[in-house]
Amino acid sequence: MPTKTFINRVLLIFLFAGFNIVAFNQVIEGTVYEIGTDSVISSSAIYFDGAFVGTLADKNGHFKLDITKYASMPLIVSSIGYYSVTLTNYRTDKTLKIYLTPKMYEMNEVVISSKPLFKERKAYLKLFKDEFLGTTYNAQNCDIINENDISFNYDSCQDTLRAFTSNPLIIINRALGYKITYYLDKFEYDRRSRSFIFVGNLIFNEDMNRDKTNKNMSSMMYEKRRYSAYLGSRMHFFRALWKDDLAEEGFSVRNSDEKFLHYKDIVRQEDIRQPDSPNRDLKYIIYSGDIKIYYNDELSTMIILKPKVYFNKDGKYDNMAIIWEGEMIEKRIGDMLPDVYIESYNSNR
Repeated sequence: MPTKTFINRVLLIFLFAGFNIVAFNQVIEGTVYEIGTDSVISSSAIYFDGAFVGTLADKNGHFKLDITKYASMPLIVSSIGYYSVTLTNYRTDKTLKIYLTPKMYEMNEVVISSKPLFKERKAYLKLFKDEFLGTTYNAQNCDIINENDISFNYDSCQDTLRAFTSNPLIIINRALGYKITYYLDKFEYDRRSRSFIFVGNLIFNEDMNRDKTNKNMSSMMYEKRRYSAYLGSRMHFFRALWKDDLAEEGFSVRNSDEKFLHYKDIVRQEDIRQPDSPNRDLKYIIYSGDIKIYYNDELSTMIILKPKVYFNKDGKYDNMAIIWEGEMIEKRIGDMLPDVYIESYNSNR
C-alpha cells in the first residue's frame, strides 16, 4: 500500500506537470488548517475541479494560485485524510484561511485483502469501478493505480455498499490519454434500487497525448476517442446551451409534458455591463421543473435541485444542483474530459 509520503510525491509530480503559469494575472493566496486544532496542513492541493490548473500548499500550509481564467468558479481544497472544501465568492485582495475536516469512518464490516475476504473484496471492487468509472470502452481502459487504498463497508441490513479512501485515487485513462487525481469524499451503492452516489473532485494531471515519448497510442486515436466521449456529454450540452446552439449541436430540450423549451425559457445572465461583477462569466438555469434532453434520440433528464444553477462557457456547472437520469449519466469518470478539451482539439485540427 502506498505510504502518505509516496502519495505526496506522486501528487507533487502530477500536479505541477500540468499547471500553467501566467504572469500579470489575478492571484489568490491563503493558508490551510485543520479544523478545531489550527494546525497547518502541508501539501494540500488547491485546484479547480476538472481542470489542469492548481497548486500545492507549502510546509507551512501556505499557497498562491493564479485564478485569472477561473475567477468566477468554485475553488477546491483537498488533502490526504481530509474532506475536500469548496470555496465560492473568494477574493484576491484578502488572504484566505481554509479549514479542513479529518475523515472519520465508522466501519462496521471492513473488507480487506486477506485471503478469507479476497473474493468479497474482488466483487466489491468490480462493482465500485463499474459505478465510479463507468462501463464504457473508455472506462474499462482506466486503471486505478492505488486501488489497494480503497476500503469497503457492506451494510447487509440496508443492502448498501460504501467505499472509503484517505488517499486520493490516481487514475490512468489509457483510452483517452489522461492521468487524473480524484479526491473521493463519499461513495454509496444501494443494491436493491441499483442507485448510487459518489461525491468528490478531480484534477487532470497530465495529457499523455502531448508526451512525445508515448508510443502506445497515436495522437489521432486519442483525439477520436475524446471527441466521441464529448459528443452528447454534459460538457457538450452546457457549452451548446451557453452559445444558444442546442439545435445546431443536435440537442432538443423539452419539459415533462414534451413541450419544447428554448434558450430564453431556461437561461438568465447577469448584466454584463457590470465589469466588476464576479459572476459576469456565468449564466444560470432558472427553471422550476425537470428538463428532458434529447441527443440523437437518446434521452437524459435534469432534475433541478436549486432555483438558480450556474454554468459557464467551458461546460462547467454546479454539479450539486442537478440529479441526472438517462443516457448522460452513463458517462462517468472514465469519460471525463478537462475543461480545455475543445480548445485543444480544435487547435490540432
